[in-house]
Order: sequence, then C-alpha cells, then structure tokens
Amino acid sequence: MADSLPSSKRRRTDHPEAQSDTAVSSNLKNLSPLVVFAHGAGAPSSSDWMIRWKEMLGKALQAVEVVTFDYPYLACGKKGVPPKAERLVDFHADVVRKAVDRYPDHPLILAGKSMGARVSCMVASQSDISASAIVCLGYPLKGSKGAIRDEILVQLTVPVMFVQGSKDGLCPLDKLKSVRKRMKSINDLHVIDGGDHSFKIAKKHLQATEATQNDAEESAVQSIASFISNSLFKS
Repeated sequence: MADSLPSSKRRRTDHPEAQSDTAVSSNLKNLSPLVVFAHGAGAPSSSDWMIRWKEMLGKALQAVEVVTFDYPYLACGKKGVPPKAERLVDFHADVVRKAVDRYPDHPLILAGKSMGARVSCMVASQSDISASAIVCLGYPLKGSKGAIRDEILVQLTVPVMFVQGSKDGLCPLDKLKSVRKRMKSINDLHVIDGGDHSFKIAKKHLQATEATQNDAEESAVQSIASFISNSLFKS
C-alpha cells in the first residue's frame, strides 16, 4: 500500500513547513483549543481506550478541556445497537454547542474514534458549528456491506487529520488515498504500522520492528499536534 508508512514517520504533504515539537507545544498552549471527543460504536467514553486517548490528546494539544460524552444508545451503562450515524448528529451537535458556550474564545477541534469520527465530520458541516479542524481516529471508510462511505469527507471544508492502522479492515489505505485526493479540505494522514482498527499492534510485529505500542501512539499524537498547530495558525 502506497500510503502505509512506519509509525515513526510523519506524512506532511499538505503541511510542508516542519515545526519542532517545542514550537508546536508553544503554539497550541497559546491557543489552548477546546476538543470534543466522540467514542466509537462499541465502547463508551469510559472505556480504557477513550480515557487513554483523551489524556494523550489533551496533553499534546494543550487543550483547555477534552469533552467526552456518551451517545444516548450507550447511556446509563446500556449496550445497544448503534443507530445510523446520521441519527446521532443532532445529539452530538448539542454537546458541541454547550461546550463552545463554556469556552467561546477557544478554537474548536472535533475528534472521534471510528463511528464518532464519522459523526464528527457530519457535525462539522452544520452551519452554526465553526470547527477549526477534525481528528479522525480509525475512520470507518468501508461500510458493513463494502460500500465506501466518502460522501461527507468530499464535502468538508474543515482541515482533517486521519490516523489509521495499516491493518485496519474498515479503512483500506488505497481507498483512503483515493478519497483524500478528491477532498476539498486540507487533510493529512498518519499511519500506525501494523495497527488494527483500534491501533493495536501484534506482538510479533512489534518485535520485528523493535517498536513499542506506546511509541507508535505517541508518534501519532505528535503528528496530530503538528497538524492542528499548522491548521490553527493558517486559519
């Protein structure tokens, strides 16, 4: 796959001006963005994965707050079948509006895991939502019946950062590459080499590459921070 890059490398085709980690951190600290972070279809905001990534995003982006929430079908600890993504947009958008009301002077970053990433893209298209960027963690490009779900992506005008595992069956990298070429918005991709839909890397792969799971995820988070920094200072 042409876009499958080792997790230690950053793909900066849309942002050629490299920034040092110190410069990125300083830029983001001055802006302290608000992040609204949506969970995936199968696990709530209280899952270990969401808690870990909430902490990493908050630290790397120097966020004033990382707001997480549960969609209604997972509320009160219930486990239900997720509705179509389109039916979650209104609820998600209300969460965003309330968060923005608390921090009106901070740039808004919409982030999401899998389904939450897809809904975040839909929310960003709402006329009264002014997002500065979107972070898609494991975007579910391929539907359950094999259809490529790219309609919202090619309509976006907000900068989009993708983080994908190279072994994610829900987002073939060749398909994502094709979609990215057709997108209107500035976009970038960081590939976690050997990662699955949740970025988990098999032990054999880690041993073969002499890498660690933490290193791979930290590299991804730093790519996100660099992209957001560039996007905010060019907006």
